[in-house]
Amino acid sequence: MNKPLEISIAEWQEIMQLPEVKESWGIQDDEKPEDFADMVYGVKFNFQSGSPGYVGELYILQGDVLTGDAPFLLIRDRNRSLVFAYDE
Repeated sequence: MNKPLEISIAEWQEIMQLPEVKESWGIQDDEKPEDFADMVYGVKFNFQSGSPGYVGELYILQGDVLTGDAPFLLIRDRNRSLVFAYDE
């Protein structure tokens, strides 16, 4: 259960649509998910947490530069849409 899973091309496409991701990576409308996946370290987990409790997909994204900024953490909300695990 706690082993990393590969992110599918369809999931990469969904991730690319998030405004914060588009802005952070400078994604253009014509960019292909395969190209984006080649420049980002990404992994998915079937996650099950303790309190307050979350069961579902957890995505971790890190660019190819270590800047000291935390990686992006994405989860699915009740509508199955991708959202940031921690909103500021």
